[in-house]
Amino acid sequence: MKLRADHDRLRERLGALNAGSAGRVRQVDTYYDHPTRSFADTDEALRIRRETAESEDESEDDEAGDRTRVTYKGPLLEAESKTRAELETGVADGETLASILGKLGFEAAATVEKDRERFRYDGYTVTLDTVSGLGEFVEVETEAETIEPAREGAVDVLEQLGLDPDTQIRRSYLGLLLDDAE
Repeated sequence: MKLRADHDRLRERLGALNAGSAGRVRQVDTYYDHPTRSFADTDEALRIRRETAESEDESEDDEAGDRTRVTYKGPLLEAESKTRAELETGVADGETLASILGKLGFEAAATVEKDRERFRYDGYTVTLDTVSGLGEFVEVETEAETIEPAREGAVDVLEQLGLDPDTQIRRSYLGLLLDDAE
């Protein structure tokens, strides 16, 4: 679940809840258009993410340094959240992958740049995002086999942070940026 939010206030609240820091990263996401169908119409996305760690956490699942990943995002699975299937894998050379996609007819459609500060709380990742051209947001997410209990847990986390889950934004950052460009 994603909402607009003031990061200074949320950092204070996360501290009061003893949320664990999971580090900071800079992400540059390049989204691609399919050569024969509209991802906007099918509610899918294909992106290459270049990520650089800005700080390291001592936790065992921290992934420090630079990395590139390719991600396919499927259509939204329900009306109450931004839940969708995602397939993601690491890429050794993002520039070569971008060239391959170009040779196959995919075109870079847009780039989303963001700074992310991550926290772990109660089985969820709470991410404070500063998105270039859009401002400050918070995302609460977890991996789930069953959607409803995961969504209910995210609602509980948002309420503990003093936020109103009913103000969630179901549009992606890409969608929000494209809306602003129109």
